[in-house]
Amino acid sequence: MPRTAVVLAAVTALATGLLTGCAEDSGDEPGGSSGGGGGGGKGGTTLTVGVFGAFGLQEAGLYEEYERLNPDIEIKQNSVQRNENYWPALLTHLSSGSGLSDVQAVEVGNVAELTGTHAGKLMDLGKVPGVDKKAFLDWKWQQATTEDGRTIGLGTDVGPTGICYRKDLFAKAGLPTDREAVGKLWAGDWKKYLETGKRYQKKAPEGTSFVDGAAGVMAAVHASGERKFYDEDGELIYKDSPGVKEGWDIAAQFAQAGLTAKLQQFQPSWDQAFANGSFATVTCPPWMLGYIKDKAGDKAEDQWDVATAPKPGNWGGSFLTVPEAGKNKEEAAKLVAWLTAPEQQAKLFDKRASFPSASAAYDLPEVKDAKNPYFGDAPVGKIFSAAAEGVPVQPIGPKDGIIQQYLADTGMLGVDQKGTSPDKAWDKVTKTIDNALDQ
Repeated sequence: MPRTAVVLAAVTALATGLLTGCAEDSGDEPGGSSGGGGGGGKGGTTLTVGVFGAFGLQEAGLYEEYERLNPDIEIKQNSVQRNENYWPALLTHLSSGSGLSDVQAVEVGNVAELTGTHAGKLMDLGKVPGVDKKAFLDWKWQQATTEDGRTIGLGTDVGPTGICYRKDLFAKAGLPTDREAVGKLWAGDWKKYLETGKRYQKKAPEGTSFVDGAAGVMAAVHASGERKFYDEDGELIYKDSPGVKEGWDIAAQFAQAGLTAKLQQFQPSWDQAFANGSFATVTCPPWMLGYIKDKAGDKAEDQWDVATAPKPGNWGGSFLTVPEAGKNKEEAAKLVAWLTAPEQQAKLFDKRASFPSASAAYDLPEVKDAKNPYFGDAPVGKIFSAAAEGVPVQPIGPKDGIIQQYLADTGMLGVDQKGTSPDKAWDKVTKTIDNALDQ
């Protein structure tokens, strides 16, 4: 599973030491051992890096390379399998000032809580020698920057969105299949995406739908707007946000027009639908390409392709932070600056498909020339670079994950699967969200 899915932060505090690599959790995820980087750092300083899931830095060989360049440094990674376990434990250890790794990863859905309530416990990485603000996407830099200008996290990756589509199904439905022509069908307007869906459905191959589910459409529209659940002052505005209303209304129209396969993402039925070729389009960031290949299998190679989205948004991404309570703050900050430099981000993309948050990496050959053979040699480097640079600087808030989860699973899923009226579903889900936020 990609580590970009938003999760509910509603788990109890875990035992001290979880972030420093509990044996029963650290080995559950591929690459999640708490062993060293493997490069033979023989010096006197050991830096610990706390991550969740298969974060990719170790797997891409970056720790090993850093150890070779800095023989006085040894790196040990501590990985917790799931972010919903990792995150509350990180908050507990930040509050106590103990049990922390020298470097701590943070998922984008949690970074607003850090900037709002725990910024003083993390180093200002914007002042670290070698860190260039201009090398990063502006919207990514802003996500981890406080109101007083302290940048507490440096971005590792982002999830700029495109639209993955089945060329074979488009052809059977009488739609163009060339990726540039497909992108022009809905360029600049999610309503054009809806109209394309209606065109598709008139001649749809039997047993297929235009999109996987309405909730996925809603999330994509929300991600592409200038405002979502919070405003620039940190005030909760989701009930009155034009962007939220647009996403809700368009997604509901997809459901009511019968354009969806009524699927919930990351469930077994969704995975099986990839294998069966049951839907023609899905919103996809770079990390989704590997997921589609895995679930759709060899028989679908060169059937899938990638086009630009109606409007670019972001789905996922993470940061690296350095706790002030760490014993090796200066060395840890140097490591973070190196790991997030454009050259290393390009290597991470080449090895692990984590798309760089440093826009300066987009002209490097690993990104600029990247093509995906499974998706008809789509120039994914160019497609997703353009999308990343078009993502709006969108305010994010501490409860974004909770709101998004409820809007999808309690709200839009009912419209899509049960035929609940959009107005009735909206009234129900807003009450549920308000109750959850009051707790």
